[in-house]
Amino acid sequence: MLDPGHNPGNSSHTAEINRQVDIGNARKECDTTGTETDAGYTEADYTLDVSRRARAILTARGATVAFTQDGDRPWGPCIDERARAAADAHADVALSVHADGAPASGSGFHVIMPAKVVAGKADNSAIVEPSHRLGLLLRERFHAATGEPFADYIAENGLDTRSDLGGLNLSTVPKVFIECGNMRNPADAKRMTDPQWRQKAAEGIADALTAYLTSRD
Repeated sequence: MLDPGHNPGNSSHTAEINRQVDIGNARKECDTTGTETDAGYTEADYTLDVSRRARAILTARGATVAFTQDGDRPWGPCIDERARAAADAHADVALSVHADGAPASGSGFHVIMPAKVVAGKADNSAIVEPSHRLGLLLRERFHAATGEPFADYIAENGLDTRSDLGGLNLSTVPKVFIECGNMRNPADAKRMTDPQWRQKAAEGIADALTAYLTSRD
């Protein structure tokens, strides 16, 4: 299951995406609009493009790839629906593709893994360990494919563990997020708007998922 972060139509549906949903240990907005580069290239367009490129690579390798959204709905889905989607599709693994909107001085990518959350409707205890394994593979393969450095403004050595993301709290399938770079940083933005670099990003994502699915060590 590939989860392209946000949706190009979210900005036209603010009432819908601002609705609060239950993520187990808190309530958060259904979704957000995401960020964009200074030149106006949006995170939602970036995540769809990279996810589609990764799908093509994985499909050619024999994988079955589902999407939470493929630019085929006016907004959303909400973060709780995104979390359910992998289980509904009987997926073995899920990965959410994002780009960050941090201060312009920061650059690099990082992988977000789930902290254990057992609260309310959330119980992701079974996926924490396999998600960590996926996170390590993704950090390694994305860096190798793109040359993008680990983030210098957040996380530690390219890895972060969080308990405040509904997509991770509510998932029952091993899942991580990747923030592929900082769209507010000029150097990162230049790379992320380059189709050739986005192909490398997709290759790194596909390589990590391939490694995860073909080895259980």
